[in-house]
Amino acid sequence: MLELSRIREQKDDIIEKMKVRNFDAEVHLNNVIKLDEERKSTQTNLDHGLAEANKIAKSVGQLFKEGKQEEANLLKAKASNLKKSSQELKRKLTELEDAIRNLLYLVPNVPNAQVPEGNSDENNEIISEEGAIPSLHTDAIPHWELAKQYNIIDFELGVKITGAGFPVYNGKGARLQRALINFFIDEAVENGFEEVIPPLLVNQASGHGTGQLPDKEGQMYHCEVDDFYLIPTAEVPITNIFRDVIINASDLPVKKAGYTPCFRREAGSYGSDVRGLNRLHQFDKVEIVQVAHPNKSYHILDEMVEHVKGLLRKLELPFRVAKLCGGDLGFTSALTFDLEVYSAAQQKWLEVSSISNFESFQANRLKLRFREGNEKPQLAHTLNGSALALPRIVAALLENNQTPEGIVIPEALRKYTGFDIIN
Repeated sequence: MLELSRIREQKDDIIEKMKVRNFDAEVHLNNVIKLDEERKSTQTNLDHGLAEANKIAKSVGQLFKEGKQEEANLLKAKASNLKKSSQELKRKLTELEDAIRNLLYLVPNVPNAQVPEGNSDENNEIISEEGAIPSLHTDAIPHWELAKQYNIIDFELGVKITGAGFPVYNGKGARLQRALINFFIDEAVENGFEEVIPPLLVNQASGHGTGQLPDKEGQMYHCEVDDFYLIPTAEVPITNIFRDVIINASDLPVKKAGYTPCFRREAGSYGSDVRGLNRLHQFDKVEIVQVAHPNKSYHILDEMVEHVKGLLRKLELPFRVAKLCGGDLGFTSALTFDLEVYSAAQQKWLEVSSISNFESFQANRLKLRFREGNEKPQLAHTLNGSALALPRIVAALLENNQTPEGIVIPEALRKYTGFDIIN
């Protein structure tokens, strides 16, 4: 959520930068400023009324002591009217604050100057590519057929138990999942991240804190009786650890990593892009989260990208890095890099990680601040990234490493799987 002070001071600049997102911010920001002026005026009137009421209360007591009951009763009546007026002003103030907040919820984050123009993922900027595209044997097949051939993932059984998008992992398929989770967590811990196991359900305040609510409410599974939401990513509970927290600047950056299942409704997703593991309603992911000093967050963003690139190198997967254009940028992000691996049997790139700097956008919602010495607390920057999401990694590993003898496991995973081939 954008800060009111920033909107007042940089309105024209924000409106111009939002054009990269293809978002017309002028009407929204003008309405926010108008409501905020009314809020400030209401607050001033309320403060004056309360001050006068306090003054009258002192005078009434003195007048009664002096036996001036008529004057005292007149002031009591005035105080009663002031009380009613103050209650009305408090009610109006609450309504104005709610209206401002609801308007701000509709305004996305201001894109960083690095964000390229564009309307969709076709306009994302490919900034690097690494690794050789594998040349498969003539009988190579996509991962959903490999899964069936080797009985490692059962999509039909998942449909029976729950529905489409909830696969069952069997035998070496289950062990491969667990191996990847342990590998990703170990790599994160080695890189200075503290492991955390967070709840898989969050309340509304947590959803609002990281920006999933109200923007992505339709994509989340909702437990209506308890008003909890199943997490779409570990970003939500892990980042909310710091809601309403003031951190010492000397403790920055704070680095957390966590594995969780993730749950997404993916409403409206159809076609070949959702086949097999390409798009699921439940999947496993390791997430890395950092709380950073504003002066260092973009350097940290680059470090996080390098961490994920290192994972893909160890998995021996060809990958590329894309800088998201304005039209593909997430609502809460100021700058995002996607990492994509090449799926040889499908002959296309699959996104496996998004790494984003949210600057102070989430922190403003979370009231997440840091303090340097005796200075006034200021908003921190938050960052997060997938390190990594498993489904498409598994898809690429199965497809790219298939041979007539079986599916070869990358060297880095073998101490985790306990086997070097699926056959």
